[in-house]
Amino acid sequence: MMIPIDPGTQSERDNYKLLTGSIIPRPIAWVTTLTDNGKVNAAPFSYFNIVTADPPMISVSVQRKQAQLKDTARNAIREGEFVVHIGDESSIEKLNQTAANLPPDQSEVEHASLTAIPSDIVRVPGIAEAKIRMECVLERSIPLGGTEAAPSTDLLIGRVVRFHVDESVLDHGRILSDVLKPVSRLAGSIYSRLGETFSLERPE
Repeated sequence: MMIPIDPGTQSERDNYKLLTGSIIPRPIAWVTTLTDNGKVNAAPFSYFNIVTADPPMISVSVQRKQAQLKDTARNAIREGEFVVHIGDESSIEKLNQTAANLPPDQSEVEHASLTAIPSDIVRVPGIAEAKIRMECVLERSIPLGGTEAAPSTDLLIGRVVRFHVDESVLDHGRILSDVLKPVSRLAGSIYSRLGETFSLERPE
């Protein structure tokens, strides 16, 4: 028997639990931005996906905290650029460390003992330990949710201006997922490895 649930009668936390437990697995955007004092901020976000391939654009949704912009959204909007990395099994421990709630003037990259690497196009450095990173310029920032005066979310749409891909995971323009070993987010503090895959031909 299906149980109907009206999201309007539930708390934000109850709706969050249904969404994050249902929409799984979710890819993780590991985002770096520049603070106003030049430090490199890093944080993971699982509200992340492709928008379009022409030109290449990706989206990252950053939930606000008590109606205040998080550092990632504030920095990306101010600087107009950010870098998105794909977390994998080899970097997941350090990725998790960058979720720490540090003050805005401190660097999660330094906190997690990661290596900042200069980008080609944007001013924001990337993380050398990641096998894939995408330099992005901010195409659009859209405040959503909450109320008009106090949105609950900032949807960042980034246009990719440079891909950096480790040669070990690239084969004639295609990403070798079994070599990349990406990590995804489930509910709560649970993550997932890629696991078994299968193929289905798309019907004509």
